[in-house]
Amino acid sequence: MLAGISKLFYPSSCLLCGVLASSGLCAACAAELPENRCACSRCALPLYGTENEICGRCLKKPPAFDAAWSPFIYAQPLEWMISQLKFNAKLLQANVLAELMMNRLPALSGIPDCIMPVPLHPQRLRQRGFNQSVELARPLARAQHVPLDVSSCRRLRATPPQTGMTASQRRRNLRGAFEFPNEQNYAHVVLFDDVMTTGATLNELARLLKRQGVHRVEVWSLARAQRNNKKYD
Repeated sequence: MLAGISKLFYPSSCLLCGVLASSGLCAACAAELPENRCACSRCALPLYGTENEICGRCLKKPPAFDAAWSPFIYAQPLEWMISQLKFNAKLLQANVLAELMMNRLPALSGIPDCIMPVPLHPQRLRQRGFNQSVELARPLARAQHVPLDVSSCRRLRATPPQTGMTASQRRRNLRGAFEFPNEQNYAHVVLFDDVMTTGATLNELARLLKRQGVHRVEVWSLARAQRNNKKYD
């Protein structure tokens, strides 16, 4: 769907190996990407079984969001591509990664009213100069003809890294970190993040949206961390 603008926004060589490629990745490197083919239908956690199962954690305590989709597992070489986008401002990566998502987008359970990227704290946004989740979500929203809402949610404080925290500690860490200053009139919202690790941040945002009357909240992310992956912040 995004192929029509590929010549304007994609490099002429593979971002991973450097050979000629028309869409940012050669076929060989694209085949090496760690796809999340078997995942929990509620939180997108990689599983080892049949598709559309629900993991034990979601069965025991369902998250505030209704469904999650992450087409890739957070592992190499995708991990390097996300790092280049996030920490080295390689914004070209966003177009390539967004098309990879578009090519794997499942059948939608209704068209969402908007796609809402997870906001950065203003200080972090000034330091980085961009929000990687916005850069990834923008091509998806445009291709789906869905509004991209980057203003409804505000991050009030910069939360410390959550690596090593228990679930209850993560919840406390995120309380009061976000606000929706205006009433949300959406019925169906897609929250978007680049990488979903524990899901605590997305769960807090979904909880706030549900409290404001949003009927359905889905989570989309480029990649889902495996349960033992603690490298991403």
